Amino acid sequence: MSLAMTKQERERFLADLHVGIISISEEGRGPLTVPIWYSYTPGGEVRAVTGATSRKAQLLRKAHRLQPMCTDRRPLARRYLGDRVGDRYIERTRGEPAENLLVRMRPERWLTVDYGKVQRSS
Repeated sequence: MSLAMTKQERERFLADLHVGIISISEEGRGPLTVPIWYSYTPGGEVRAVTGATSRKAQLLRKAHRLQPMCTDRRPLARRYLGDRVGDRYIERTRGEPAENLLVRMRPERWLTVDYGKVQRSS
């Protein structure tokens, strides 16, 4: 039995609530690998928000992977923290940084394994 995820399983997993990990090449160093809050609708793009002056944004710009678009962090804060706590988080971090950018990515390659399939088949 293959442990690889089907396209439908991958889409459902990515659309669910998880903390994502993004790795961006950095010349002369290893890749910058950081956790991100994201949103995804099956068949669409992965969307995340980052500070305009962050190292992550600088590397994404250099790799031509950034859609430079100012955006509100509130939808992602609410997705991960709920409406009430998400709104409080936004109020407490207002101005950190002053400008946020929307990162839009379309999955191109999938390397997936679902080890839960081993338990389900036992």
